[in-house]
Amino acid sequence: MDISVLGIDLGKNSCSVVGLDAAGKVVVRRRMRRETVITYAASLPACVMAMEACCGAHHMGRALARQGHAVRLMSPEYVRPYVKAQKNDDRDAEAIAEAATRPTMRFVELKTEEQLDMQTLHRVRDRLVGDRTSLMNQIRSLLLERGYIVPQGRAKLAARLSEMLDGEPVLGARIHRLISDMRLRWIALDERIADLDAEFTEAARSDERTRRLLTVPGIGALNATALVAAVGDARTFGRGRDLAAWLGLVPRQATTGGKPRLLGITKRGSRYLRKNLIQGARSSLPTMSKSDTRLGAWLRGLLSRSHPNTVVVALAAKMARIVWALLRHERTYEPVAQAA
Repeated sequence: MDISVLGIDLGKNSCSVVGLDAAGKVVVRRRMRRETVITYAASLPACVMAMEACCGAHHMGRALARQGHAVRLMSPEYVRPYVKAQKNDDRDAEAIAEAATRPTMRFVELKTEEQLDMQTLHRVRDRLVGDRTSLMNQIRSLLLERGYIVPQGRAKLAARLSEMLDGEPVLGARIHRLISDMRLRWIALDERIADLDAEFTEAARSDERTRRLLTVPGIGALNATALVAAVGDARTFGRGRDLAAWLGLVPRQATTGGKPRLLGITKRGSRYLRKNLIQGARSSLPTMSKSDTRLGAWLRGLLSRSHPNTVVVALAAKMARIVWALLRHERTYEPVAQAA
């Protein structure tokens, strides 16, 4: 049996496997458990192992790569057009195998265990921040129902709670205990988020790639570690604009009256990375726009004719291209002075 491409449709417990020969003809159709897939692949000569980039794909991909196979991971949205009518697991596996043979297909880089660990920590931190925000909003709403209006902001809410809970009781006994318990949960969330931030800072200092990214204004330990974990080898992207497009920071275009017109950004890719880049750009925009550099002159020109929010997104896209250049060419950020 000559198998050139083995398409694997991953499931929680069982997987569908379809093998294609060199001519693209289906020669194998099987259904097996996840651990059996690795055992079955070990009995095959080196070939292409194709999967969708989903949960568990990187772990299995590393196991198959150690056996000498060429692993190709693809985004599910690129595989979907190859699925024939009456979708099922077998046809999904066949579509995966067929999509992997396309010369123009875009593949996902196989991530190391360290990259996945760092991405997991970022996902946990993002969930904790969301839980903290939800808890703060609930406390403000409970106080509002009792006539106490607290402005937005963590510091203002914390100060108001200290006045109400540590001083003379102004709430009912039961609600006083309830909000005191909610404040303790808020403090616990703050401590867990601070511990993760310290871990990100230490990781950023110990890695050469993240240290290079820290030289860019608007990129801190949080952004640097998340970008390195997600991007990995910058050679996956042919140019900086490809990375910006992967993050959804490139504007869409439309033609009106024969003239191209820019619309909003695509917002594709990782929402977490895009959010962090935009927040970093927003915090560094006032300082960078006043600097005597080419980037500062570019920002001042944009601010004179565009809305500040538009300039923030444009700066975030520029930062993504700078990140690609630093990772690709192994250099540190050096601002270029403005020409006289």
